[in-house]
Amino acid sequence: METIILFAPLVGAIIAGFGWKLIGDAAAQWVSTGLLFLACLLSWIVFLGHDGQSHSIHILDWVQSGTLDTAWAIRLDRLTAIMLIVVTTVSALVHLYSMGYMAHDENFNDETESYRPRFFAYLSLFTFAMLMLVTSDNLAQMFFGWEGVGLASYLLIGFYFRKPSANAAAIKAFVVNRVGDFGFALGIFALFYLTDSIKFDDVFAAAPELADTQLTFLWTEWNAANLIAFLLFVGAMGKSAQFILHTWLPDAMEGPTPVSALIHAATMVTAGVFLVCRMSPLFEFAPEAKMIVVGIGALTAFFAATVGLVQNDIKRVIAYSTCSQLGYMFVAAGVGVYSVAMFHLLTHAFFKAMLFLGAGSVIHGMHHEQDMRNYGGLRSKMPYTFWAMLIGTLAITGVGIPLTHIGFAGFLSKDAIIESAYAGTAGGIAFWALVVAALFTSFYSWRLMFLTFFGTPRGDKHTHEHAHESPPVMLVPLGVLALGAIFSGMVWYGSFFGDHNQVNRFFGIPEHHAEADAGHGEEEGHGEDAAAEESHGEETAVADESHAEEGAAEGEAEAGAEAEAGYDVAHAGPPQGAIYMGADNHVMDDAHHAPTWVKVSPFISMILGFLVAFWFYIVNPAMPKALAESQRPLYLFLLNKWYVDEIYDFLFVNPAKRLARVLWRGGDGRIIDGFLNGVAMGIIPFFTRLAGRAQSGYIFTYAFAMVLGIAVLVTWMTFTGGAE
Repeated sequence: METIILFAPLVGAIIAGFGWKLIGDAAAQWVSTGLLFLACLLSWIVFLGHDGQSHSIHILDWVQSGTLDTAWAIRLDRLTAIMLIVVTTVSALVHLYSMGYMAHDENFNDETESYRPRFFAYLSLFTFAMLMLVTSDNLAQMFFGWEGVGLASYLLIGFYFRKPSANAAAIKAFVVNRVGDFGFALGIFALFYLTDSIKFDDVFAAAPELADTQLTFLWTEWNAANLIAFLLFVGAMGKSAQFILHTWLPDAMEGPTPVSALIHAATMVTAGVFLVCRMSPLFEFAPEAKMIVVGIGALTAFFAATVGLVQNDIKRVIAYSTCSQLGYMFVAAGVGVYSVAMFHLLTHAFFKAMLFLGAGSVIHGMHHEQDMRNYGGLRSKMPYTFWAMLIGTLAITGVGIPLTHIGFAGFLSKDAIIESAYAGTAGGIAFWALVVAALFTSFYSWRLMFLTFFGTPRGDKHTHEHAHESPPVMLVPLGVLALGAIFSGMVWYGSFFGDHNQVNRFFGIPEHHAEADAGHGEEEGHGEDAAAEESHGEETAVADESHAEEGAAEGEAEAGAEAEAGYDVAHAGPPQGAIYMGADNHVMDDAHHAPTWVKVSPFISMILGFLVAFWFYIVNPAMPKALAESQRPLYLFLLNKWYVDEIYDFLFVNPAKRLARVLWRGGDGRIIDGFLNGVAMGIIPFFTRLAGRAQSGYIFTYAFAMVLGIAVLVTWMTFTGGAE
């Protein structure tokens, strides 16, 4: 079953890409889409029936060189099962949606160009590469899938190859990701150098030893675990568009909207989060690297949210929203609550894919107009799209009932991250950055809704008159994703962020980890953790009592002893379970007992963002323009995305262009071309003329040349004796 899931998209890509001339344009679309729905169905069967344990499914022997023996195998655990349903569900729905969206594309001539089979082949190829990545059992296989999605994203972003902006965006995505991939590759090399293996089980088993190993890199001594974890995170930064390596993501909106939903909302950009969670046994022994993950994640969440406040392109607003939400996921992973990072990855896939596809429906109905300033009043023209995007907005802004487990998907997963950030940083700056980002998220999300669906029509009158709802083939995926945006948080809250034992069972973590946590709670109850008491006050006492009760069934002393034994056993071999949390990692438990004001802070931020957006765009629509004019420098700073692209142009792009110009004109033009031209037009003709003079046509001239030759030969033999 797992093999069918993996290879069905590849078969679809081959049929759509090479066999469409035999079966026809429409058949190629249906075959590739049908195979994706088959993979989706089987993925849900695997996910719902998974027992939480890790399994390996051997496919074939692959790379064998010296001590390197890498097989192509499927690593099936809870992390893999989660990513399977995310990738295949979103991809299948995007395939179906694309049948309507790409039916008539103004960038191609329907009568002379069959662009649709190529588009569907690229979509399926991307899906196969992404499945290769998430099912990998070793780092070589993961890197193969990692580069595969990079190739597919290049092809899809630049699908409108006649548009210079699309070609530039594709190149930018490819180049920026290569920067991150270089760091990823260095991390893989370092792991093989130190552990003589790139298999996950071998690497995980060696993690404690790596924490005690020093490594020389760039003429400096580094802790091996921290250095390798950081290098792997650099790869994650590129793929998941974290600050510094984020610049490719907004420009990638040049591709067709289904591409944005597939690659930049739910699948490829989450590969970095998946990598950090997969490598949790290593990151747990790399505290400094985890601090960097938290810092970059929080900065990205805040940065992207501020930029999203003022963007006018509907797809760019959602793109920066994606960038911000990825920052949330990295904060959760950085503080060690990997299950919550995966929780938000799952819920985010539903509501963000729906927002992108909803935006595509608006663009389709408005004849490819993407500027929200030219929208308005579309609620009556596109009622189904409106309700779908409203549900997506309620999910991403975190609407729910405070202090309960009732709410839209983002309410539960995002709040879990914010609570974990508070517990993991003791209420530090990362926590506050996420709270402020939640306020900004609410503002720009409702700004998008108000500008698009409310008020009076703006822009071209003819376009508004002919605005229409999308066909059913585009609306059905929105409805399916809406179900996930509403219910996924409530259904799986307990499995990802509920009782610690429940989370352990869901991810296949052995029971001794739960016992270790119980022992920790008992110790805290006796007041041994003074720092925690100072941080949490009375709430910590409640947490202590709760932890102590969890361990009371087996006896407090026995629980502590078993925890120590379990901890030692865990280090004897590779950590069991899809994720690993060290014996001293109690952030999840502390997050459950965070103060009440921490738990309600995201809800308050959401309400404030909604009220400000309502005031700006419904009550007093003149206010945004007046505020932008009064705060012109700040507005331009945000509108130009903190001038990061301009800084990169100054530091890297323009110097590279100047160097290339020098090498082109001076090196290639003057030296290389000059040398070749000089030889071809000067030296060779000179000797040709000399040789031509010798060809006089007179017999005595040739006889004289022969005599000279004989004289030279005789002279040489006289002095050398004819020997060498």
